[in-house]
Amino acid sequence: MTRITRHSQRRVLTGLPSVAEEGGVAAAGPVDLGFSGWTGYLLVGNPGGGAATREGLGAGAGRFGKLLKVDLHGIRSVADFPRFEDANNPDEGAGAQPGLEIDSNPNGLLVRKGARYVTDAGGNDLLKVDHKGRISVVAVFPPRLVPAPPGIPDLPPELPMQAVPTSVVKGPDGAYYVGQLTGFPFPPGGANVWRVKPGHDPQVFKGGFTNIIDIAFDKRGRLYVLEIATGGLLNTPPDELPVGRLVRVNKDGSTTTLASEGLNAPGGFVLGHHAAYITNNSILSGAGQVVKVAI
Repeated sequence: MTRITRHSQRRVLTGLPSVAEEGGVAAAGPVDLGFSGWTGYLLVGNPGGGAATREGLGAGAGRFGKLLKVDLHGIRSVADFPRFEDANNPDEGAGAQPGLEIDSNPNGLLVRKGARYVTDAGGNDLLKVDHKGRISVVAVFPPRLVPAPPGIPDLPPELPMQAVPTSVVKGPDGAYYVGQLTGFPFPPGGANVWRVKPGHDPQVFKGGFTNIIDIAFDKRGRLYVLEIATGGLLNTPPDELPVGRLVRVNKDGSTTTLASEGLNAPGGFVLGHHAAYITNNSILSGAGQVVKVAI
């Protein structure tokens, strides 16, 4: 983890797990962080499956799939999402595909007073972690049928597409808003931003996006959406990085694209004073960037 100021950058936390394919592509590791006062919370992704998948990577992989608390006392585990998925599998009753029921990959973190909220992109759910580290289900996002992509033999006319929630924020109305990346076949325009009111079924707030990786509201209540792949992950050549974009949802429901060129597999962003700060090249090992986009 690195602290970046106007004039320098300094690594402040090391020893965190990461994994990548040969050549350093498709890198995965820490995915999100948040603060409560001087205490930091760091979310580490999981390379799919449950706890057994993590354990198969060796002793150094013990922090995959966990929420970590970082303070003056060091780094401590707060919650273990693959083990929760093993024991509960919340989306099984929502149409999980046979053989793929156990799957945890926490990706989005929201830190609130007394609780942390996490989107599990593998488990297709929004989870709450209380002050004692107990995990509970806030919402489950169901799969939906979509047309099969052309050119792939032996597929039925329609496929169940997994929800894959990747990000969570609290909106100006007090509800939670969740961005969706969508699973295979990653149809362009097939991703939604969901509105979640605890105790009620999730409702679509705004659709028409493609592979959402992060969202945020500004002080005027406008929603900003970051896509990791504007054309859809399935349409990206294997030797290229997907091109993303940053979009603003205006108060009248229209959208404005704020940036796209130069955004290659962006992984997240924060809003600053008249600017968005975006992590770029997020799936490459040793090539990550933070870029500034005027808004």
